[in-house]
Amino acid sequence: MKFTISIIKQFLFWMIIFAMSRAVFFVYYSGIFKIEKIEISEIFASFWYALPLDVATACYILIIPIIILLIQTVITTKWLNYTNLAYTFLVLVAYILITTAEIGIYDEWKTKLQFKALNYLSNPDEIYNSTSTSTFFILIFILILQVVISYWFYRKFVFVKINETPRNVIFSSLFFLIVSTMLFLGIRGGINEIPITQSKSYFSKHSFINLASVNSGYSLWISTLENYKFKDANPYEFYNPEEATRRVNELHEIKKDTTIHILKTKRPNIIILLMESWSADLIQSLDGKEGITPQFRKLENEGILFTDFYASGNRSQQAMSAILAGFPSTPITAITHNLDKITQLPSLTKTLEKEGYSSSFYFGGQLMYGGINSFITVNGFDIIKDVSDFDDDLPRGKLGIFDEYILNEQIVELNNEKQPFFSVLFTVSTHSPYDQPMDDVINWASNDNQNGYLNSAYYTDKCLGEYFENARKQTWYNNTLFILVADHSHNTYKNWPVDSKEYRKIPLLLYGDVIKDEYRGKKINRIGSQTDIASTLLSQFNVEAKDFFWSRNLFNPTTNEFAYYEATDGVGWITPNGYFVYKKTTDNYPELQINPQLKDSIIMDGKSYLQVVFKQFIEY
Repeated sequence: MKFTISIIKQFLFWMIIFAMSRAVFFVYYSGIFKIEKIEISEIFASFWYALPLDVATACYILIIPIIILLIQTVITTKWLNYTNLAYTFLVLVAYILITTAEIGIYDEWKTKLQFKALNYLSNPDEIYNSTSTSTFFILIFILILQVVISYWFYRKFVFVKINETPRNVIFSSLFFLIVSTMLFLGIRGGINEIPITQSKSYFSKHSFINLASVNSGYSLWISTLENYKFKDANPYEFYNPEEATRRVNELHEIKKDTTIHILKTKRPNIIILLMESWSADLIQSLDGKEGITPQFRKLENEGILFTDFYASGNRSQQAMSAILAGFPSTPITAITHNLDKITQLPSLTKTLEKEGYSSSFYFGGQLMYGGINSFITVNGFDIIKDVSDFDDDLPRGKLGIFDEYILNEQIVELNNEKQPFFSVLFTVSTHSPYDQPMDDVINWASNDNQNGYLNSAYYTDKCLGEYFENARKQTWYNNTLFILVADHSHNTYKNWPVDSKEYRKIPLLLYGDVIKDEYRGKKINRIGSQTDIASTLLSQFNVEAKDFFWSRNLFNPTTNEFAYYEATDGVGWITPNGYFVYKKTTDNYPELQINPQLKDSIIMDGKSYLQVVFKQFIEY
């Protein structure tokens, strides 16, 4: 019985510590509530939304105490009790030190304590000198007070001394099995399809509230895991930094603004339909087989199709930062996993908000995957809805609500949104396991998995046809620009190598009555990438896009043509004069099709691009 009581007490102790530290943070910065007009209900809600990450962190911390208790079910020695006591004290001091440091840095950095902040530990005098003396000693007082009170509380009410216990192998085995299962589920965030991420705690439009809701220890741990390997140097530094930067700047140089304006109005509503895993091989006009996406083909006749367009990465979270922030994908890691970095990115949503746009984001699945929820929250959407926000009666598959229903929900919601609006809908049915509700119509692929993928694409395409039939009946339709683009590609019946340009090619279609008649049905053959959407869109509205350095205006014929994409541990680089894929791990070029006279220059451009992108990723 003592073992069970000890575990429960220690778990509850850490949950109290996490809540206490959060409360201290709120009290210290209580003045922000009035400045940002934060409702008291959001303060209380933050403690609720913090629970999943708090539970996960507590379970991580309890691994060592539970191992100690497991040993104590077999042998009894006093030193094990004191080992547990010393461990708890050290972790307690470390956690309160982290949360107190966050109080100190928030006013200046507006972020949680992240790995890059640990660099200052090598120069502690810089920490002291950059803080006012009074603030420094107030923080020291807060630190000591919390440690003393917390440790006293632990010794008096939580610590259970295990002295004598009979040796029982059966009990020890059952104890280990049950407790280890509970720990695993707590760390993972339950039995959901997608393990827990920091996005789980994001719920507010106020960054202050979201940051407070994320467990500080968990946040620093994840940040350290994500960034420790980059602490010494850029792993993709191929050339002299000045030379690499010069090349990248030349690639983005705008010789002359000769933007072709294809819209009838400067402030249309904007809807981005982000299509899960749509390869160019699904589109007949992009050399795909006939009959997979017939509704999309009909839309092409009235829209503008980009025929040489590429995904920046190969994951959904990479698409989010590429499209909504104009930031290229990076090998090894995704910027959406780093809370401190995503706050430094430009935001298409916030830029449009300054132009009077309302905004919304709809997804039939779980947004906590890949840090997407935290990213789009920071990006500034007014309304964010995922599977948990819709009626439980909506038919769904393993990963979320079927596309036909979420598409219909968006139309219903948009009828109540202030115009002009910017709305993003992310489909889900073309993601494995492809459990869409329609009977299969395609069976010619080489295996069941490919047939499943193609039938799911046919289903989503059918849903798009119905969606546009419904949209045309709405009052806002005539003043709406639709942007249909894939988040990334997917393996198809053509079996391209995963890092080849053919694999990474995706559709981009602009559609709507706001497009001038003379441009409808046109095909644009210029090379482009997801990162170019932001600048291309803003330029049509005559809105300054200088914050989106990595984004090019595809309707300005004088911009340089190229597309960059991350290639697992390297770079894919596409130009009118050829393309290559470089892998750093093996130091080779699995794909190399370049004009021989321009080979060295093109390779330097592509590798310089990766070098400078990753440098900025590290510095954010």
